[in-house]
Amino acid sequence: MNAEIIAVGSELLLGQIANTNARFISERLALLGIDVYFHTVCGDNRGRLLDVIKNAESRADLLIFTGGLGPTKDDLTKETVAQALGRSLVTDQEAMDSMLDYFRVTGREMTENNRKQALVIEGSHVLPNRQGMAPGMIVEQDGRLYLLMPGVPSEMKPMFLDFAGDYLAHRHPQHIQSRVLRFFGIGESQLETKIIDLIDAQSNPTIAPLAKESEVTLRLTAKHESLDEAVKMLDRIERRINERVGRYLYGYGEETLAEVVFKLLTNQQKTIAFAESLTGGMAAEWLTGFSGASSVLNGAVVCYTNPVKEQVLKVPLAVLNGEGAVSGRCAEIMAASVRDLCGSDLGVGFTGVAGPDKSEGKEVGTVYIGFADAEGAKSYLFHFNGSRRKIRTQSVKTGYDLIRRHLCHLPILEK
Repeated sequence: MNAEIIAVGSELLLGQIANTNARFISERLALLGIDVYFHTVCGDNRGRLLDVIKNAESRADLLIFTGGLGPTKDDLTKETVAQALGRSLVTDQEAMDSMLDYFRVTGREMTENNRKQALVIEGSHVLPNRQGMAPGMIVEQDGRLYLLMPGVPSEMKPMFLDFAGDYLAHRHPQHIQSRVLRFFGIGESQLETKIIDLIDAQSNPTIAPLAKESEVTLRLTAKHESLDEAVKMLDRIERRINERVGRYLYGYGEETLAEVVFKLLTNQQKTIAFAESLTGGMAAEWLTGFSGASSVLNGAVVCYTNPVKEQVLKVPLAVLNGEGAVSGRCAEIMAASVRDLCGSDLGVGFTGVAGPDKSEGKEVGTVYIGFADAEGAKSYLFHFNGSRRKIRTQSVKTGYDLIRRHLCHLPILEK
C-alpha cells in the first residue's frame, strides 16, 4: 500500500504554521509498512482540492487528509472529498451529542455553524475526536482508502494513535524492520559508489544513505508478513554491504564512536588518557559523558601552548623549535607522555591547525594524531577541511576510530 498525505489550509501555504502533521503521519505509516510517496499541501479552495484528489487517486491507494473539518466556511475538506466520491454528508449522532454536551457543560452558546462539524461522509467509518469536536472518518471506495482527520495536531495525533492506526494495521498486516548501519572513514559518495548496484536494485529491503557530520549511515528497511523473515532479509543485505565496505562499519542505530570505544575499553578492562592541543579537551569530554567513565579514562591534559607541551608532557624544545608543535614527532611524544603521566594502557595525542590561519607554515586542516601503547608510539597525518569546529570534531572522531581499530585489531585507515 502506498499513501499520499494531503494537508489542507491556506495558512500552510502562507508559512504561518509548519506542516508537522505530515512528518508525524509519515513516521507512523513507516512503522506500519505503508510507503508515502507524496506530501501535498493545498489551500482552502474547492476546485484546487478536487484537482489534488484526482492526481492523488492516480498514484496512491491511501489518501490521508488533515485539516478543513472545522465549522467555518473555508473548512471544506469533507465536502470536497464527498463531492469527488459522489457521496452525501450525513450527521453523526454521536459527534452531535458530544458537541451538545460540551456546550451545555461549558455554558457557551452553540452557533449554527458548529453543527457542520458533526457531518461525516455517508458510509464512512467514523473516528471519534476525544480532544475536539470534529470527528475523523475513513471511506473505502474503488479499492482506495480516504482518511480524513483534523488539522490541529493535538486532535489529529490522538485520533491516529487511538483509532486510525489500528484500522490501517488491520487492513495492511505487515511487519517492517529497520536497521541503521554507521560508517566512519568513508564519504557518502564513495560509499554509494561501492554499493550502487545494490541501491539501484533495491525494492525490499530498501537502502537509504544519509550523510551526517563526518559520517555516513545506511538505513536498511525490510517488510514482510513474517517478522523473522524481515530480519533475515536485513541480515542478507547487510552481509552483502559488509563485503564491500565492512571495514568502515563501526556501529548500529544511535551508537556513536565514543560509545563504541567506551564499551570496548570497558569490556577489555583497559584505560586511556588524552593529550589535547587543537581539540582543547573535546576527546576527554566525549568519554566523560558516559556513566562509569572513570573506570576507563585516567586523565587528560589540555596542552594548548608550547610551554605546557614542554613542561608537562616533556616534549623537547628541540622538537618544538625544529619539527614544530604541529608534527608527527610531537604527537607521538604527547601520546606517550600522557600515557605515562596518567598510568594508562593507551595514550592519544592531538595536535594540528584548526584555523582560520596557517600555523608553523602548515595549512589549515593539517592534523597529527599520536597513539601510544606498551609497544611504543606512532603518529598519523590527516588533512581535514571545513570550519574550525568541524576540523576539531573530525579530529576527535578520527582519534576515536584509531582507538576502536586498535582495540578490534583492525588496520588503521590513514588519509
